[in-house]
Amino acid sequence: MLLHLHVKNLALIDEAEVDFTEGLNILTGETGAGKSILIGSINLALGQKASKSMIREHAEYAFVELVFEAGERTAEKLKQMDIFPDDGQVIISRKLTGNRSICKINGETCTVSMVKQAAFYLLDIHGQHEHQSLLYPEKQMEILDAYGKEEIQKKREQVQKDYETYKALRKELEQYEIDEEQKKRQMDFLAFEISEIEDAKLKVGEDEELEAQYRKMINAKRITESLSEVYELTGYEREGSSEQIGRAVRQLSQVSELDDDLKGIYETLNDIDALLSDFNRELSSYLSGFQFSQEEFLETEERLNLLNHLKSKYGASIEAVLEYKQEKEEEYEALEHFEQNQAELKRKIEEQETVLQKQCECLTKSRKKWAKSLEKEIIEGLQELNFLDVAFEIVFEEKAEFSSNGKDSICFFISTNPGEPKREFQKVVSGGELSRIMLAIKTILADKDEKETLIFDEIDTGISGKTAWKVSEKMAVIAKSHQVLCITHLPQIAAQADSHFLIEKSVKELETQTKIWRLDEEKSVEELARMLGGESITETVLSNAREMKEMAQQQKNTRVK
Repeated sequence: MLLHLHVKNLALIDEAEVDFTEGLNILTGETGAGKSILIGSINLALGQKASKSMIREHAEYAFVELVFEAGERTAEKLKQMDIFPDDGQVIISRKLTGNRSICKINGETCTVSMVKQAAFYLLDIHGQHEHQSLLYPEKQMEILDAYGKEEIQKKREQVQKDYETYKALRKELEQYEIDEEQKKRQMDFLAFEISEIEDAKLKVGEDEELEAQYRKMINAKRITESLSEVYELTGYEREGSSEQIGRAVRQLSQVSELDDDLKGIYETLNDIDALLSDFNRELSSYLSGFQFSQEEFLETEERLNLLNHLKSKYGASIEAVLEYKQEKEEEYEALEHFEQNQAELKRKIEEQETVLQKQCECLTKSRKKWAKSLEKEIIEGLQELNFLDVAFEIVFEEKAEFSSNGKDSICFFISTNPGEPKREFQKVVSGGELSRIMLAIKTILADKDEKETLIFDEIDTGISGKTAWKVSEKMAVIAKSHQVLCITHLPQIAAQADSHFLIEKSVKELETQTKIWRLDEEKSVEELARMLGGESITETVLSNAREMKEMAQQQKNTRVK
């Protein structure tokens, strides 16, 4: 359930905070007051595309925060996303700054896609023109599959899996659609690449060893000069360190026998002399071994160039080059046995087609079973929404080709008048009828999905009179088991409100602002009167508004009993 909405610096809204309640939350206001901005702010927080123009004039940023109370089942689904409600609450926020936006869930920064996924479990928003999507077969299929829930979903996943296998086999077969000349050219090219790599006799790690050796060779002169100078400074020639320390050891040995306190010092210096002697022997050995010919240098350089050439063509490392060679050997072998492999692949495709066809038939069977149930529920729902004599049918056709969604093509057919044949939606229904149909479908799917919050943005398009009462009654029924937020222009729907909010636009210090607040009983009646009578609110209009409110309450009480 959506508990709280906080909006700051968004379009016409300077700052607004709203506490929503259980049941039916109605939002009304004059045209242009900013009702859609409020619903838009919820969409924005839940991942809708953002732009700099949404930020209020002269403001540095825009901010939207939603506080949800997650039910037990919703909380379990969120935990699978590593979202853990704090005291049963989930806080989603989004801050827009220039061309950047930062999303957070319970204070932790997250991606927009993660917010969208969480929103899927928390609420369902029906936009102003969403009912138009009912005209498209893809949306109709989506509705049927959502209604069939786990059973259809499971079969769809199996079809998708088998279809991916089928598609991969078909793609592999495309490689065999070449003539004999193309085949020969490919084999010659593969043979050349394989031979080039084989002739190099590559060894894993060889390049790193050669690079280290090459660095030593290229810097040989500098290394030799530095080490020779070190040897002279620390050795026995030209008064080197070893010569000087040796003399110091001899001098100290003569006096250490005269004073016991000098024996420790003598031993330390003697150890230094031994260490330096060892150092000089190692250094002399390194210098004597640090010799190579110009021929060795050229061989090393040539080998490195070859390795780097192969790596530039076939892979970033010797391991990658060898893997590339193995792949090409497999391709060459496949071409060597071209006809046999082609025949084997065709056999596998035929087998997979049989498997896929069977799974598609299972999916179709399941969809048809659920379609009968959905047809019945939609007819019942439409009758409750003042379609007095309605016929509805989901018509199936089989597509010629496989797809990841099976081979089904469906279309919703309807007749809203007695004696008329059922036809596709786009040939029959009006905008108002589409709104009611979508409301009926949303109601059915809401019970299936168990989403706690439903938002309807101007669901009353093209509706009036008795139909408006039917829609308002339907809204009130839905609100018994769900939290409903509804923007409406119809007083019949607004009269059913458990909580009535007014959205109003005003000008303050030459700035336009949108504000929202909850109306008490009397103010709600006054707002209903405005919706009934426009600017001229007479006692008669107020009386009518009060009577409408009382009738709505009586209907609620009757339904509760």
